[in-house]
This record gives sequence, structure tokens and C-alpha cells, in this order.
Amino acid sequence: MTTPAPPPPDLIEVQPSEGNGGTWQRMSLRSRVVLLAAVCVAATVALVSVGAFLTVRESLYEQVDRNLHERASQAVSGPQVLEPNLRSVPAAFYAAANLRICLVSADGKSVTGPGKAPPWGSAELAVARGASSSSLRTDESSNSRVIALPAGDDLALVMSQSLDPTKNTLAQLSVVLVVIGGAGILLAAAAGTAVARPALRPVQRLTAATERVARTGDLRPIPVGGDDELARLTTSFNKMLGALAESQEQQRRLVADAGHELRTPLTSLRTNLELLIASDKPGTPRLSDEDRAEMLDDVQAQLTELSALVGDLVELAREDAPNAVHEEVEFVDIVERACSRARRRASEVEFDVRLRPWTLLGDATALERAVLNLLDNAAKWSPAGATVRVEFRQHDAGFGVLEVADAGPGIPEEDRPHVFERFYRSTEARPLRGSGLGLAIVKQVAERHGGSVRVGEAPEGGALLSMYLPGRPGRSAEGESTEPG
Repeated sequence: MTTPAPPPPDLIEVQPSEGNGGTWQRMSLRSRVVLLAAVCVAATVALVSVGAFLTVRESLYEQVDRNLHERASQAVSGPQVLEPNLRSVPAAFYAAANLRICLVSADGKSVTGPGKAPPWGSAELAVARGASSSSLRTDESSNSRVIALPAGDDLALVMSQSLDPTKNTLAQLSVVLVVIGGAGILLAAAAGTAVARPALRPVQRLTAATERVARTGDLRPIPVGGDDELARLTTSFNKMLGALAESQEQQRRLVADAGHELRTPLTSLRTNLELLIASDKPGTPRLSDEDRAEMLDDVQAQLTELSALVGDLVELAREDAPNAVHEEVEFVDIVERACSRARRRASEVEFDVRLRPWTLLGDATALERAVLNLLDNAAKWSPAGATVRVEFRQHDAGFGVLEVADAGPGIPEEDRPHVFERFYRSTEARPLRGSGLGLAIVKQVAERHGGSVRVGEAPEGGALLSMYLPGRPGRSAEGESTEPG
């Protein structure tokens, strides 16, 4: 049996382990905050406690050594201490002060005063023999500090003091520091919990809201309290929910309106096709050539209308997409190309074009489609032989305006707020060709380029549609470019 080859290194999946932060990743944010606060306080308390303990320990031992040296010096120079029997009052005083004292000779003999003799050894013999000026050491067996000073010819005074009181003090200090440190850690954990719970409540609300949106599609905003970073995050999230809700509503309206607009031509088309099919069946009355030709013309017109409607829907959906616009274009060239196309479509209408050079950042294809829609709309409402005025001029320091004025009956005042809405068609426009999406595309293109659209009454008496676009005057030095109509 053949053993399968192991996968290449870049395809080997590494499972997270406890040592790779798996436990930390599974902890909640609040637990992390509490744990981090406790660890920080514990580290701080530990450093302070160790520093305090070492400082006090060093100070206490230094004090013991200083006190022992002073007492030994006084014993060496004081009266009645160096008597052979060490039975004098000063020696008894040292014994009462928890100090042990004795005299060590160079030959290794010692004379002890009241109480027990201090521990002595080679270091103290070296002082008695003159090999060392003094000695100070810790005797582990008796847990005491031992000092030796010269006390005459071939003599050394040895004095010791127990370290038990000092170590007891240090032990009590250790207990106090541990208790205080533990209380500080518990207090830090409690404070971290108290602070993290209200501070992270907006995060919990955001989490619950995202889960609710993913589960139910409910886009209701979240209540906002305060003005900190989390409150601003919640406000931004609410804006995102609002934009998403508006986008969903626009899509819903687009689908509903598209279905409504498609239903009429599809129903008429199906009826005509059913009549044509039925007329060819045996035993059914046949249609006259005139009726058949009229129905076929009607079918062709309906197919043309459906094709235009589908094309406008695709264009409108593409305009809704957030495409980046960074290409520098000359708007005069765009308008001239759109005018050429409009003349081929409406040869019975004249176009009076007056243009000024204008440069902007934008999508040339989308801008040409928008201008062409304005021209087609003006040509549709203008009678044969009429003139459509197309003029572009600078509006202010940063905006230019394209005005398209037709010679039609104009737009009633009550219909003007709805002219640029999707699928909106006034009563007068319903018998005419069109899908009701052309001017909606114009508005989408203008807004996507940072501009706007307006509707009004032209001096010629017809409708005046204006599209405002940001930009700057073009590089032409003539100031104005006029295309003859």
C-alpha cells in the first residue's frame, strides 16, 4: 500500500493551542480588562513590596552592625570591662542588653562574662594575634552577628548580638506587605469589573445589534449615550444601519417599480402573441393582413420599449454602484458627442449649442449618458422644427451648469418635485415613449460626481433642466466654444 505524500508546508493547517494564546482569545473583553488591571496592580505591588522589604532589611541589618560596633568600642575603651574575670558592672549590663561578651587570647583561651559566651573562631583569633584589625560576621549556628576588636596585647574582645528580633520584624513586615498587596489586587479586580461593565455596555449593545441584524435583518438604530469614543462608534454604526436601510428601501422600490412598469408591456405583448398564434390555428377566424401588420408593429414597438426599459434599469443599477471617479475629462467634448448622437435620433429638431471649456474629474461614459438623456427628453417634448437650446457656462467659482431648454409645453408646477424620481411619469407623458428612468439616471450621475440637478421654466416657454457639476474652466484660451446648431 502506498503511503500518501505529506502536504506542502504552505498547506499545513496550524491549529491554535493553549500556548498560542487560545485561552486569551476565548476570554471576553471584560474579563481581559479585569485580568489586565489585576495583573498590572499585582506587578506594581510586587515591585513596591520587594523594594520596601529590601530597603527595610538593609536598614535593620545596618543598624544592628552599627549598634554592635558602638557597644564593642565602648567595651574596649570603658573601665572595668577588661578585668580578668569580666564580673564588672558594664559586662553585666551588656549581658542584660542581649549582648554576649568574652575575651579571646592569642593562645585560643577565652574568658566569658555573665551569661553565655559568644561564638568565636578563626576570625576572632586572627584579631587577638594581631593578624587582623577587626572582624564582623554572621554566625549561622547561633543566628547572631559577631564582632571582634583588639583589646590589648594578644587579646580580642568578642561581642555578639542575636538576629532573632530583626528577623521577626522582617517576617511581620513580609506578612503586612503580602496582605496589603493581596488586598490591592482584589481591589483592582473589583475596580476593573466596576469600570469595565458600564464602559463596555455600548460594545455589548453593538454586538447584540450586529447579531440581530444578521439574524433578523432588523436595521433599527441603537440608543446612544455619552460622547466618548464608544458613543461615536455607536453613532457611526447607526449611520451605517441608516445607509443600509435606505439602500434596501431603494432596492425594494426599484424592484417594485420595475415590476410594475414591466407588467404592462409584457401583458400587451403576450395578448398580441396569443391572438397571432390563435389566428393560425385551424377552425379559427383569420386576421386580415392589415390587422396582422398592425399587431406585428405593436409587438415590435413593445419589444423596443422593453429593451429600452431593461437598458435603463441596467444603467441605473450601475450608477448605484460605488465606482471610483478619478479621470480628468473635458466636458465640452462629452456634450458635443452627446449632441451628435441626439441629432441622429431626432433629426426633426434643431440643437443650439453654446459651450464654455470645462474640466472635471469624472466618468466620461456616465456623463455622456446623462447629457444624452437630457437631450432626448428635450427632443421628445419639442415639436418638429423647434430648437433645443444647450448651454454650458460657469455658475460660480467651483461649479458649472449645463442648461437644456426645450420648446415644449413645459412641466407643471406640481410635477417638478417628482421629475427626477424613478419611473415617475406625468399624465401628459404617459402616452409618449420612454421608461421614466432617463432623468433619474441624470440625477444619479450628477450626485455621484458631487453635483445636483434642477428643473424650471425656460425663457422659450418650455422646460429648463439644469445639471450642476464641480470643476474648473478648461485650458482653452478662447473663453467660449460655440457649436453651430
